[in-house]
Amino acid sequence: MANRETYNYHEIDIEDDSVQALVTNSPSMVESWISEIERIHHRRLNRLVVGLDVEWRPSFSRARNPLATLQLCVGRRCLIFQLLHAPYVPDALREFLSDGAYTFVGAGIGKDAEKLAEEQDLEVANWVDLGVLAADVYGDRSMRGAGLKGLAREYLEMEMEKPRHVALSDWDSRWLSDEQVRYACTDAFVSFEVGRVLKAWKYG
Repeated sequence: MANRETYNYHEIDIEDDSVQALVTNSPSMVESWISEIERIHHRRLNRLVVGLDVEWRPSFSRARNPLATLQLCVGRRCLIFQLLHAPYVPDALREFLSDGAYTFVGAGIGKDAEKLAEEQDLEVANWVDLGVLAADVYGDRSMRGAGLKGLAREYLEMEMEKPRHVALSDWDSRWLSDEQVRYACTDAFVSFEVGRVLKAWKYG
């Protein structure tokens, strides 16, 4: 039986910001989210920065579990797309990720882009690793290979909470917990914010 398409909106408070997170396995909701982002930011699409992250259920053997979610964030709007429970990946998402005018940012994003290409045939055309950007462009060698917590502390003066029990939780679940939604949304939002502060669109 085909998965029923679902969606939920969450308001996530991160520091002084209120972020709207859409959690869905519905291709049409993903299309709507992308359309809204491109409408809101239509005057600056040539320098659009998009925070990107993925999650999957941890494996304690050599076999790796498939990607469960893809998170995207622009401004105060985040998308958590449950790839594992989606009937298909919409063309709008393929086109969005492969648009060379947009700059996708994250810590260690190259590995995420590789997984998306291998498992979902999704090409992230223009991505920037925030740690490498901080090291090479801003001369902060200590940030090369830094995780998101270190980047947030350095550039946003933010102490991120990344509870291990949430990081290692069941991301395959059809219904993500409030803790999981907050974790996934925060990673994508902080990636976006660091990318914005470092003007990542100039270096993509």
